[in-house]
Amino acid sequence: MSGANGLRSGGQVLVDQLRIHGVDTVFCVPGESYLTVIDALHDAQNEIKTVACRQEGGATNMAEAYGKLTGKPGVAMVTRGPGACNGSIGVHTAMQDSTPMVIFIGQVARDQEYREAFQEVDYHKFYGAICKEVVQIDSADRVPELVSQAFHVAASGRPGPVAVSIPEDMQRDMVDVADARSFQIVRPEVGPKAMGAFRGQLSSAERPLMILGGAGWSEQACSDIKVFAEANAIPVAASFRCQDLFDNMHENYAGELGTSASPKLVQRVKDADLLIVVGSRLGEMTSGGYSLVNLPVPRQKLVHIYMESLEIGRVYEPDLAIVGSMESFAAAARDMEPVVNGKWVDWMRQAHQDYLDNLEPSLEMFGVDMHEVMDVLNAKLPDDAIITNDAGNFSGWAQRFYRYRGFRTQLGPTSGAMGYGIPAAISARLVCPERPVVCFVGDGGAMMSGQEVATAVQYGSDPIILVINNNSYGTIRMHQERDYPDRTMATTLVNPDFAKWAESFGAYGAVVEHTEDFEPIFDAAMSAGRISVIEIRVDLETITTRATLDKIRGSGVR
Repeated sequence: MSGANGLRSGGQVLVDQLRIHGVDTVFCVPGESYLTVIDALHDAQNEIKTVACRQEGGATNMAEAYGKLTGKPGVAMVTRGPGACNGSIGVHTAMQDSTPMVIFIGQVARDQEYREAFQEVDYHKFYGAICKEVVQIDSADRVPELVSQAFHVAASGRPGPVAVSIPEDMQRDMVDVADARSFQIVRPEVGPKAMGAFRGQLSSAERPLMILGGAGWSEQACSDIKVFAEANAIPVAASFRCQDLFDNMHENYAGELGTSASPKLVQRVKDADLLIVVGSRLGEMTSGGYSLVNLPVPRQKLVHIYMESLEIGRVYEPDLAIVGSMESFAAAARDMEPVVNGKWVDWMRQAHQDYLDNLEPSLEMFGVDMHEVMDVLNAKLPDDAIITNDAGNFSGWAQRFYRYRGFRTQLGPTSGAMGYGIPAAISARLVCPERPVVCFVGDGGAMMSGQEVATAVQYGSDPIILVINNNSYGTIRMHQERDYPDRTMATTLVNPDFAKWAESFGAYGAVVEHTEDFEPIFDAAMSAGRISVIEIRVDLETITTRATLDKIRGSGVR
């Protein structure tokens, strides 16, 4: 909205650019360092929903979840100094998860810089290691240019976060400047020469395995890659927390490579003679601590398809490197003449059978039986339900036993950051109000970001939060028991009654202490019409989906 003589404040120009770039939601904690932008958002309420969070980490985690779900940059706004520090956790997750995000950070006035003024931070240094790019807008007439640059960089190539520093006095400057156009996502297309070489690699394989992961996917790309896998009888594994890229009950599905990977799938990766890695960076979690694939030259033939050339060869040297978007490669693979090899059918079928076998319980439970909890969720949730997962050993239940059926039904931080699950669930329900959302979070993670339950109540977001409570930082306790048995410390937690805590916000709260109580309580949560917190009290002894603390204690096995 222009003022007299076509002049607009820098803050108004910024909000006008958000409109142009299709931003419909901003997650923030308000601060005096960007008051002019907040004032401009007041007049944009019909187009941009501003969600005020209770802590900046909640705001950036919500923006990260938005970016995962929509493929568009999630937008967060935080104030200078402390706000930027708090918000950095979600930005780091966006970087490691390749999620598009633009975070606007208030900054001290330009004439106060480099004096360590009140709450001053050099964001180029601070955010430089966890962002694709950091820019500061020192002239209001450059707002359209640099905001456009931020959205292009965040969404193109390998997606990721971009930080934009906005000095508070710049926001008040009045300028007459032309607007930018809406950003475009730019990624390379796969050419026929690359696909010819790929088909040649596939033709000579005896035991191929495809691994899907990373960002840049779409529902169409997932559909196309499924057609390719079906036509060529290739087993498909998912990288860490990317299980929603392929229907888990499809006959080609082989399971997930991550903290809950089955021993048989781990062995299958080692036994494969061709790995077709599409979109995944083959990071530490997916590669079993870089142990499943030899460094730097894999024993298996490796075809690595990625959307940015800088990532290919960064860790593993591929036999064939293909730089291209997930959409273009999946479409080209779909249209490629199939390679006929009868040996692959049994290899594929056994891989899927191994996955089905891995769904069977392999651990005696103490207290609430989480196997039965997962049976209830698989039976009652529709195929399009969204599962958000925090970080911790409890997450193995959702990773190993939940059956993901469709694209963008799984939200979890591959960065392993605690405190992600609850904000992500709140964001997911705001973005997709027609889809059920269930969050898995431990008692430790719940207390890191649980204050955002107040945000959910305020904005009418109503996911179901399952707090898996073992009164411990369970993952660290497991590591202590393995490496330093009988010398545990700093991992025991004294927690609130999570049901009463939830009710104090206005949420529905309940406690499950017996397995048979879970189903009726979950049904009540499904119909509550408000955010629900279900505390499931589990025995610490059952520390993973496969092992007890007693079995792990002193084993030294990593």
